Amino acid sequence: MKKLFDKNEVTFAIIIIVIYVVGSTVMNQFSEMIGIEFLAEAVFGIVLFAVLSVFISKNRLGYHLGLCKPEVPAGKMLLYIPLLLTASVGIIFGFAPQYDSPAIVIHSVYMLFTGYLEEMIFRGFLFRGMAKKNMTSAIIVSAVTFGIGHIVNLFNGYDIVSNLLQIAYAITVGFLLVFIFIRTGSLVPCIVFHSLNNVLAGFGSAQLLNDIAGSEQGGQLLNVSIRIAVAGLYLLYVLKFTPKKVELKD
Repeated sequence: MKKLFDKNEVTFAIIIIVIYVVGSTVMNQFSEMIGIEFLAEAVFGIVLFAVLSVFISKNRLGYHLGLCKPEVPAGKMLLYIPLLLTASVGIIFGFAPQYDSPAIVIHSVYMLFTGYLEEMIFRGFLFRGMAKKNMTSAIIVSAVTFGIGHIVNLFNGYDIVSNLLQIAYAITVGFLLVFIFIRTGSLVPCIVFHSLNNVLAGFGSAQLLNDIAGSEQGGQLLNVSIRIAVAGLYLLYVLKFTPKKVELKD
């Protein structure tokens, strides 16, 4: 793994992305076969997390990949409150666990590890690898591929409209998180937000938004619109204080 990483970080990132996407899809089908929701995906996520963590630790890549304290004080990042609001929209407008007791616990564990893995893959390996040659391309590709990567949920039971809304939100968040990484030099705030956002999705019903919109699909659109608006405004704030020419530290 280390030889491939040293030779071409982008190729390494793409391989990890393929393993993650294919593995998650296959494990989802396996969970359905055994009749225990999210169990196989959670096990797969934990194993992949362990493998990548050992690789990062053994090769001392933590700082390079942003596993460090943010260089910018939290106060200058508005205490990351907009991220908390974005993640909490679902439960703010309606709290209701989406699964039964065993499934919600397994889902929460799975989502915690998913937050770490997706940030490490898209903002860590892929972005850092591409940024060495072209920062602009690295920003765009890491954000857009992160969003489009959610199309895999079509195979996991999502309808087309819900999936497209999820992709639009993910791309917006992708740009926000990559600029937070650039601004702070740390992937930690991104990982915390991503994991929290995923976990809270299992508890939010956004029923009030459904009632306001008059339908569940309308409520989904309103839900995503609010999230995109909050994330977009925060992105503008982060951009305002991000230097135009940035050199990432190793």
